Amino acid sequence: MTSEQRRDPLADELLTPENAAFLLIDYQPTQINSINSMQRAQLIENIISTVKIIQTYKIPVILSTVNVQTGRNKETIPRIKELLPGVKSYDRTTINAWEDQEFNAAVKATGRKKLIIAALWTEACLTFPTLDALREGYAVFPVVDSIGGTSLVAHEAALRRIESAGAQPTSNAQLACELQRDWNRTETAPQFVQDLLDAGIFLKLS
Repeated sequence: MTSEQRRDPLADELLTPENAAFLLIDYQPTQINSINSMQRAQLIENIISTVKIIQTYKIPVILSTVNVQTGRNKETIPRIKELLPGVKSYDRTTINAWEDQEFNAAVKATGRKKLIIAALWTEACLTFPTLDALREGYAVFPVVDSIGGTSLVAHEAALRRIESAGAQPTSNAQLACELQRDWNRTETAPQFVQDLLDAGIFLKLS
């Protein structure tokens, strides 16, 4: 029962806390209220679970909104914002966040080539930056249980499109397990368990 020596966390083909960045795009009231591919209340709980997992492993977060400064839209919902104290939000007019210069520069400034992404809608604000990032040599991991589209058909078609281009879908459970990888990593193991309990993935035994 001996773990192998930890792989180089920067060169690892799997996601690690050291080689990944998290892109969180457009979790705003208008976008959430137009999701029809899953229950909206469940979507909110799922994205909160994603953010908690990201925070456990101290992965850099690039947060973005659309049309807040123009007055056409409201900020990221408070339940998410309160989990991200001090994280700058990049507001855009572009539907494709990759085409916003400040957002693009912030992603590249992390120096990380593996991008975990959650965005609304699947068919637009997730698909477009995913395709652009893939073309530029990034590996992209959409968190499929924390995203949604304007219809189930639109959501599934978008996932097929990005998968065929090379995106690697993941889920909250898979993401947490991939980042933790070994129970002997005791610094994060307790919060790993708590994150999965909070997400309803582990059942608490009393």
